[in-house]
Amino acid sequence: MRFKTAFILILCLQFVLCASSAKKIQQQREKDPRYHYNMGLFFLNNGNLDEATKYFNKCLSLNPGYSLAYNALGLVYLMKGQSEESINNFTKALKLNPKLTEAHNYMGVVYQETGLLDKAEQEFRIALADKNYQSKELPYFNLARLYFVQDKTQEALDYIEKSLEINKTFILAYNLKGTILEKMEKYVEAIKVYKIALKTAPEDININFNLAVAYFKNGEVNKAKEIFENIALKVTNEEMKKNIQQYLNIIKK
Repeated sequence: MRFKTAFILILCLQFVLCASSAKKIQQQREKDPRYHYNMGLFFLNNGNLDEATKYFNKCLSLNPGYSLAYNALGLVYLMKGQSEESINNFTKALKLNPKLTEAHNYMGVVYQETGLLDKAEQEFRIALADKNYQSKELPYFNLARLYFVQDKTQEALDYIEKSLEINKTFILAYNLKGTILEKMEKYVEAIKVYKIALKTAPEDININFNLAVAYFKNGEVNKAKEIFENIALKVTNEEMKKNIQQYLNIIKK
C-alpha cells in the first residue's frame, strides 16, 4: 500500500512538473518573434489570412526589424487584394534587408495586378539580376504573364520556357505555356503541354478545362466532350460552369 501511495505521489509530482515546464515554454514562445513568425506562416499556408496577420504583427511588435515578417505581411495583403498595404510592407522589408529579393518579385506581382506594368517589369528584372536568388523560375513566370497580357506571345513563350528550365515541376508554368501556345494557334503543342502538367496534377480542374478547350479548337471534339463531361460536376466556379455548358451545346449540335 505504501508503495502504491508513493507511486501515485510521484506521478502527481511529474504532472505538476510537466505542467510547470509547459507553462514556461509557452511564456518563452510568447516573447519569441520567430515563434510568432512561424505561426503566421502556418496560418498563411492554410489560407487563414486574419490569423496570419495577427501573428506577423505580434512578431513585429517584439522585433520591429524582422524583415521577413514585413515580407510575409506584404504577401498577406497581396492575397487580400489590398495593393497599397502590400507595397508598403514589401518596401519596409526591403529597407530593412535590401537582399530580400523575394520581396521584389512579389512587389512586381502587385504592380502588375494594379496595371503598373512598367514598374512590375522593373521589379521582376531586379529579382532576376540577383545571382544569389534561388527561385528565378518565379520572376521568369511573372514576366511571361506580363508579356502575355500585352499580346507579346513570343516573348511570353521565351520566358515561360526559361521558368520551366529551372523548375520542371512548376504546374502553373505548364498551364501558362499551354495557354500561350493556344493563343499562337499551336493547339497540338498546347495539348502536349497540358498533358505533361496533368501527370503531376491529374485532378486540376483548370488544366483539364484548358486541355478540353485545346482539343475543341484542334477539332478533336469527342475528346473535348469527354473531359468537359468528366469535370462538369466538379466545377464550383460559375463562369467555368457556363463555359463548359456552352462548349457542350456546340458539340451536341
